[in-house]
Amino acid sequence: MFIILSLPVLASCQQGVPNGLLPLSPVEDCAVGTLEGGWVCIWADEFDGDEIDSEKWNFQTGGGGWGNNELQYYRPENATVSDGRLIITAKKESHMGRQYTSARMTTKYRGDWQYMRIQVSAKMPGGRGTWPAIWMMPTMNVYGGWPNSGEIDILEYVGYDPDKIHTAIHTQKFNHKIGTHLFYTKTLADVETTFHVYEMIWSPGRLEMRVNDELFGVFAYTPVFNQEVPYHAAFPFDQLFYLILNVAIGGDWGGREGVDDNMFPTSMEVEYVRVYQLDYATLDKETPSTPANIQLAQLPNTLFWTPSTDDVGVEKYAIYVDGDFRQYASLNQARLIGLNVGQTYSIQIQAVDFVGRRSGKSDSFLLTIV
Repeated sequence: MFIILSLPVLASCQQGVPNGLLPLSPVEDCAVGTLEGGWVCIWADEFDGDEIDSEKWNFQTGGGGWGNNELQYYRPENATVSDGRLIITAKKESHMGRQYTSARMTTKYRGDWQYMRIQVSAKMPGGRGTWPAIWMMPTMNVYGGWPNSGEIDILEYVGYDPDKIHTAIHTQKFNHKIGTHLFYTKTLADVETTFHVYEMIWSPGRLEMRVNDELFGVFAYTPVFNQEVPYHAAFPFDQLFYLILNVAIGGDWGGREGVDDNMFPTSMEVEYVRVYQLDYATLDKETPSTPANIQLAQLPNTLFWTPSTDDVGVEKYAIYVDGDFRQYASLNQARLIGLNVGQTYSIQIQAVDFVGRRSGKSDSFLLTIV
């Protein structure tokens, strides 16, 4: 199986851009090709046809509760395109041993992204027992199965609590199974009758959630508060993720007050999904600042430091041991593994931005391996 990745295009040589990154051009089928600030549309579905675009979406099917004791059976027939809208309809009907049906669509292997901006214009279904969501899961589970590789809930809504929207993340350290997940809730009028634009801006170490261009919540990695774990246990959002749109019925949260069978059929409608990426090759003109303030973390053989600044953003950090390159770290924490116990090493850190510009190396930090 081939994975089509929506990532920046590399050229062998691009003047002024060390890693050869080429400027982005918006995809042709995006109604709004660029946004202020250098954002370029790299993937979109405007739902202007008469059927689901199989080159952009696939379906997850089946019952079994989906890990949340949900009541529906997911099948493709419950998702249609009409009048410029995607319509996911939940129905009261028996199918494969379940009493309700619905649909769950994903972009996995058709749209997989890292560090981007996504906008979804949607109207939620109504009725007690509905549980629609706009969310993301990791493509490859680099850090292990749920929740270790992360989950991003851009928007969740439960019908028994109308006009309140929710956003959350789930990680190894922060997840609802152990009562530590991080979330925000906001009152929003007319969620079920009006289209609202739900948006996420994702950059290294930061997830910013917005609704109708108003800030809703921020999830940010702060190493000083996560010293006891590797960064990915608290913030594994440095890998590819794909989008999911679904309407669940019942379940641990959605069904907390039961299901009103008189509400069916009920639908989530989506006007568009648009994914943007910063045009790093055009925007980035400066070299990152040199990492500073290196400190020893509580986790053995682990360091953290003040993040570097850049005119567009730092992509990663290069870690040097006794002058030799050792590894990269996505965020401003690194765990050194495989070195000799009892030996002291000189550690230096260098920031690297998205076009390959490198900062100077930090002052040396002497680390004795335990």
